[in-house]
Amino acid sequence: MKKCIWILLLLCICLTGDALAVTVPDGTVSDGETYLATENDESAVDVSGTANAVIANADIQKQSGDASSADASSFRGVNAAVRVYDQATLELKDSSISAEASNATGVFAYDGGTIRMENCTVTVTGGGAGGVQVAGGGTLTGSNLEVTSASKAAIRSDRGGGTMVLNGGTYVSTGKNGCPAIYSTADITVSDATCVSEQSRAVIIEGKNTVTLENVILEGNDLSSKEGSVRANVLLYQSASGDAEEGTSIFTMTGGEMTSHSGAMFYCTNTSSVINLNHAKLNLSETETLLIVSAGRWGKDGRNGGKCVLNTENQSLTGSISVDAISSLRIQMTESTFTGSINTEGEGGDVSMIMDEGSTWTLTGDSYLGAFDGNLESVEANGYHLYIGGSEAL
Repeated sequence: MKKCIWILLLLCICLTGDALAVTVPDGTVSDGETYLATENDESAVDVSGTANAVIANADIQKQSGDASSADASSFRGVNAAVRVYDQATLELKDSSISAEASNATGVFAYDGGTIRMENCTVTVTGGGAGGVQVAGGGTLTGSNLEVTSASKAAIRSDRGGGTMVLNGGTYVSTGKNGCPAIYSTADITVSDATCVSEQSRAVIIEGKNTVTLENVILEGNDLSSKEGSVRANVLLYQSASGDAEEGTSIFTMTGGEMTSHSGAMFYCTNTSSVINLNHAKLNLSETETLLIVSAGRWGKDGRNGGKCVLNTENQSLTGSISVDAISSLRIQMTESTFTGSINTEGEGGDVSMIMDEGSTWTLTGDSYLGAFDGNLESVEANGYHLYIGGSEAL
């Protein structure tokens, strides 16, 4: 009798033809089912507790029904089409997931929940939600996914972070303002994939979190219009939301190609950051700006500059770099080339450069450094001047 009552409580079923919204019990193996959710705060597939389940060849739809709050949706996955939490595990294969409702994420791992996805399509058209997401220590791995999101990032995390590892597939964000291809308050790794933001930054990393890309085609088009916004393809910053622990933001790109259709390639503000580049092709926007390290619209005035370390290995760099008076930048070049300028308008923040014997720098404008460790013979003046520590070096 107790077992029957447990099953009745666990299976929260809404029948609509052959479709059902269901809390999935432990041991479920499903093939070819249709799952449909239409009520507020309801997921089409909900896996929790210590349940382990496998769903294959499914049609999973969150058609309507709003989340009780935007925070409940974004932080805990309430109202997601697929929600896995509380140490549960779900394998999701060869399935189609759609979320049309407001604040309805496509697939969400939360609170120790683990999702393993393979050969799935995720389409999110409702407002206020992303494609595939972790928060609160969730884990999501995926291979060969096709994810499209119209309001927030196709690859997304939120408060409490977690881990995402994605291999292969295509991830597209189509919305404006805060709809990057990747938004990280977690540890996110993407390889051999294409990530595109049609009207926003390509990547945003907040606080003490990481994005690691290997052989990824990455594309952004920042159309930010808020007062004080600096347009850039990759933003490394710290907000006051409390969604990310304060610390160093780390962006690593090995191989692949990144294109900025608007603004600088990188922008660091109100946080410490590390940018690691290794044999990645960078296509700058018409601004020809590589990196901005400066105060912006986040943080306390006078204390909200950026602290950035740019590490390059076997890397070709072009474009201008600017560092304002309350910010710092250390550039470490290994077997790399730089054709560009640094602080052309005069000495700004604390800027230093370390160049190994295999690296070269060709000036495209007068440049100012606080310190230089390398061979000045590897720096081509190209008709401009290099100033180090206030003195003309070239």
